[in-house]
Amino acid sequence: MLATPPLSLYVHLPWCVRKCPYCDFNSHEQRGALQFEAYVDALIADLDHDLPLAWGRTVQTVFFGGGTPSLFPPAAIDRFLQLASARLRFAPNAEVTLETNPGTVEHGPFAGYRTAGVNRLSFGVQSFDDGCLQRLGRIHSSGDAERAVKAAQDAGFDNCNLDLMYALPQQTLAMAEHDVERAIALQPTHVSHYQLTLEPNTVFAARTPPGIPDEDGAWDMQEACQARLAGAGFAQYEVSAYAREGRQCAHNLNYWRFGDYLGIGAGAHAKLTLGASQQVLRRWKVRHPGEYLLKAGTAAAVGGDDLLDAQRLPFDFMLNALRLNDGVPMAMFEARTGLPRAAIADTLGVARDRGWLEAEDDWLRPTELGRRFGNDVIGLFLH
Repeated sequence: MLATPPLSLYVHLPWCVRKCPYCDFNSHEQRGALQFEAYVDALIADLDHDLPLAWGRTVQTVFFGGGTPSLFPPAAIDRFLQLASARLRFAPNAEVTLETNPGTVEHGPFAGYRTAGVNRLSFGVQSFDDGCLQRLGRIHSSGDAERAVKAAQDAGFDNCNLDLMYALPQQTLAMAEHDVERAIALQPTHVSHYQLTLEPNTVFAARTPPGIPDEDGAWDMQEACQARLAGAGFAQYEVSAYAREGRQCAHNLNYWRFGDYLGIGAGAHAKLTLGASQQVLRRWKVRHPGEYLLKAGTAAAVGGDDLLDAQRLPFDFMLNALRLNDGVPMAMFEARTGLPRAAIADTLGVARDRGWLEAEDDWLRPTELGRRFGNDVIGLFLH
């Protein structure tokens, strides 16, 4: 029997000032004035169309992702949240995150976002080295990043994440460690620290930039930066996520625990448990903003639906849950997939024999070796 997990709301705002050469997200360069009001109208129409999939449920977290969501002024974010909360029950003190870039042309006054209901900011810093930022195609400087974080804190934001990347073009181990030190000095509550990967269909994939560290060099950076973050009180709780006590990202935790989420906006993805039919649905919206604006609120805006069968569910669950250092209880697998533990008993046995999972019957937890070879562990569940 499928249990109904917690529900989140993901809102995709797809525009950027400039597309970064490493980015494979559904983001589009701003061409002229953005249609803020029209896009908020489209988001609400999209939400209305999907509401029957979540009747009566409470939204625990909201996440504005992109693109660069902070290109939208506080008034547009405020209008969306007011209209959305009139349609969905929001939990008291729901976590509401807005992704923002540090450049002054890429965010409005932080106090305005706080008044609108945003209570968590995620800064796309990537590096505090100006040379690395230029090679990444970023349009902000390290000084912009420091000023933006301090301005947000001055505006009353006490829950901020800093995104950092490592294994960058021409980056040394010392440079990677220095980035982490600069981040720690700004006293965020959360740091996302992840390796640059050359994703298909990006400029970097087509023209590999010179000086990308090799696998051993990247691993050295990861280990050294993990140690520095731990020494500063940031506990690693997921592959690329580090937080001070009690400051883990609730929205992302819901993803990793195979929770449900509505996804609205151009290219947004959703995952929903359908209690009546005892099925798990994945849904995504059309990607191009122009097409989305025309079709939002109709079935034509749905790019596709995928009902997960019993063969797919274990892989989808493990793809998320095994990213967590502490893993999840086996009971969560049973409740959120509707499958008995016997359905994965043989695969679990293989993973434990290889030293990739802890030998606990009632808990799914990767070992240190399993975390290093995470893709191999998860691949065992792909049938």
